[in-house]
Amino acid sequence: MIVFFSLLGIACKLRVPEAHTLLEIVRIRYGKLGHIVWIVLCLINNIIAVANMLLGASAAITALTGMHIIAATFLLPAGVVLYTFVGGIKATFLTDYFHTFVITIIICFFTIKTFATPEISSIGHLWELIAAAGKQHPVDGNQDGSYLTMTSKGAILFGIIHILANFGLVIMDTGFFVKAFSAAPHAVVPGYIIGGIAYFAIPWCLGTLMSFSALSLEGSARFPTFPRRMTSAEVSNGLVLPYAAIAIAGKGGAAAVLLITFMAVTSTISAQVISVSSIISFDIYRQYINKRATDGDVIRWTHIGVVSFGLFSACFSTALHYGNVDLGWTLYMLGVLTCPGIFPTVFTILWRRQSTLAAVVSPLLGLATGIAVWLGSAHALTGEVSVASTGQTLPCVYGTVASALSPALYSVVLSLARPANFDWADFRKERLAFDVPPSSSTSEGTGLSDEEEAAQRESYKANKAKFKHWGKISAAWSLATFFGHWVLWPLPIYASGYVFSKTFFEAWVVVSIIWVWGTMLVAGFFPIIDGRAQIMQVWRGLWGSSTGEKRLDAVPASTGTATPVAVFDDASSKEKEKEKEKEKSFNG
Repeated sequence: MIVFFSLLGIACKLRVPEAHTLLEIVRIRYGKLGHIVWIVLCLINNIIAVANMLLGASAAITALTGMHIIAATFLLPAGVVLYTFVGGIKATFLTDYFHTFVITIIICFFTIKTFATPEISSIGHLWELIAAAGKQHPVDGNQDGSYLTMTSKGAILFGIIHILANFGLVIMDTGFFVKAFSAAPHAVVPGYIIGGIAYFAIPWCLGTLMSFSALSLEGSARFPTFPRRMTSAEVSNGLVLPYAAIAIAGKGGAAAVLLITFMAVTSTISAQVISVSSIISFDIYRQYINKRATDGDVIRWTHIGVVSFGLFSACFSTALHYGNVDLGWTLYMLGVLTCPGIFPTVFTILWRRQSTLAAVVSPLLGLATGIAVWLGSAHALTGEVSVASTGQTLPCVYGTVASALSPALYSVVLSLARPANFDWADFRKERLAFDVPPSSSTSEGTGLSDEEEAAQRESYKANKAKFKHWGKISAAWSLATFFGHWVLWPLPIYASGYVFSKTFFEAWVVVSIIWVWGTMLVAGFFPIIDGRAQIMQVWRGLWGSSTGEKRLDAVPASTGTATPVAVFDDASSKEKEKEKEKEKSFNG
């Protein structure tokens, strides 16, 4: 789903180069009603995503530190709100980078520490322990009751939920679009492709090692719950990872998981806060309250959105906690709420024939269909509608599939009944930038001067070939990643009923460890290598270089203190002008 987003991102960069959010695109194409529908869908997505993270993180922090769970629920968003308020999307980019680097380093530490534990000692011995655990506690629905198999009914059902729900979380998260719009066009496709493929190793390797470590050490004095096994409530609250880390590395493992949890959750919440604040500032305030809003006005309302959503998310998660809702429940049912907008959004960006009626009605019908199937299935299978029944696997699978796929059917049928033929050029007629100078001679209905419209057409023609090139690459990688990761790899192993041999399991774990170490290197060092020119430019600007010198000659009247100003020679200025021209050509 992350790799697939590269296709949507590059299509948006091509068709709406001045856009700030997904919702601006929806408004231009479908008008006010479609805009309002997507605002609701995106806000639901952001709210449920943050609640899911906070419920799991606060439970883990409470288990590790003894902190009251509500205190953790409020303190986690507090720090995020603070640095996002000050730094905005720049803070999100920087913390995403730093936090991901630290998380991958800790994961790599666990790949070593796991096999340094005497009770485990090697991959082969881990296989023996897990094989014995499968015989002692066989898993219902797994081949031979074994943990060492992909033939697992529960796993494939969760896989269906996971794929669809996370497509919704990605595509309906305006934060992904904000980052795509903020990045240079030539960076969008490689960024999402490399990020998506690299990310895969984190749940694969960490999930394999830590869950199997928990199973193998559960009967030893090392394990925090010894002599009893973990309860279903503890598993549902996401405590397998912290308990396994304590068993492997003691207090150091607890601290490492606490750091992982804090950094993963704060990065995620920061991205969600940016998403919601952009909706509040660009799509509600600028569109319906103050159409003449300046950059400063929008920033002020962005700050209001950051603080408001941080407080709301903590309160909402607290309400869920006291309603006996945990991480397992939200993780299974969130697809019912996040999926209705998947196909209408994709069609909005890639299919010109989706009509306004189809775009407005299909996600609402899809949401109603998904909720009805979810609750109806829970009642039909258990005889009641409760937190316990609605959190079971089958009702959530049926509800998620209905919520994700039915809008595609509704949209296609309604679009065929009342077809449209949207002109992609209409996206480029509306000026969305803040610093657009007034013009006396404008083309009727577009808000552009004749010269601006002509320049825009020329810029579009110049960049069209580049965008199409990147679009083909992203489409190919999207298909290859989907079929490779979700079809050709797991399904034959599932269908064969294969139980991993020791040799196969050893290869499985070794490849996952190599992949996660590669992820650590890519996440940590590739951004530095890729951005070395910009880093050096900033360095030269701050400290001077062979092509420029630093002077302390600018003295603000209010303070009387010297402020360092970097003064560059003509050669450096020419380089800057070339960089600006490149940026203009890329941004259209």
